[in-house]
Amino acid sequence: MDDEHNSLSVDIDEDDGDLNEWIVTYSDIVTLLFAFFVLLFSMSSLDTRRFTDSFTAVRRALGTDAKSMQVSKLQNDEGAILETVLLQKQIMAQQRQVYSEIRTFLNRKGVEGVVSAVFDEGIITMRVPSDMLFASGSVELSPEGRQAIAGLRDVFIQHVDQIINIKGFTDDVPPAPGGRFQDNWEISSMRAVNVLRLLLEEGVEPKRMTATGLADLDPIVPNSNDDGRAKNRRVEFVLQRQVGK
Repeated sequence: MDDEHNSLSVDIDEDDGDLNEWIVTYSDIVTLLFAFFVLLFSMSSLDTRRFTDSFTAVRRALGTDAKSMQVSKLQNDEGAILETVLLQKQIMAQQRQVYSEIRTFLNRKGVEGVVSAVFDEGIITMRVPSDMLFASGSVELSPEGRQAIAGLRDVFIQHVDQIINIKGFTDDVPPAPGGRFQDNWEISSMRAVNVLRLLLEEGVEPKRMTATGLADLDPIVPNSNDDGRAKNRRVEFVLQRQVGK
């Protein structure tokens, strides 16, 4: 008899647990229905303020504020991208104008066929043959070379918004063993530095200039003959517009 009573008690306790779970679910449903009818009431009254407040509350409950923030961020990002594109377009147009002025300058100086200028993606590259600036195997500017660099001074002074990377290049023939220079890297670097030093003397601001030696890297033609090697021995002035200038 006691065993039956204990068994009955256990069954009642399990039923109470199931009943409590059902009540919790029912309460959740009633709460949601109440919120739904409150929303319907606010809409039916045609009160704009109440409708806006209710709609905002629902959006918060559903987590849509985060989505709105994402949309706002996306719009800001699109605006920043558009601004960058417009700035790049403006810089490109300004650089084309500078390139046109450099071509006119070289033509007026009578060296357009010797000193070349190339425009590519907003970057202006002026190429001067090393033979015009240095004696064979030398890193010191010749008198003619100093005159040629001094002649380019005006175009650099005029366009103060341009940074200038001076690059020295050689052909693929290494220096003679036992000579002053260990390799073509040293020759190309010293030539670029000496050009930079002369431009400093001519009044070009130091913060606008850098000097780089690249030896026989990046030849413009194959080093297969004397003519090709002569073209690859060069000093380049790479001009890029400073942002904010």
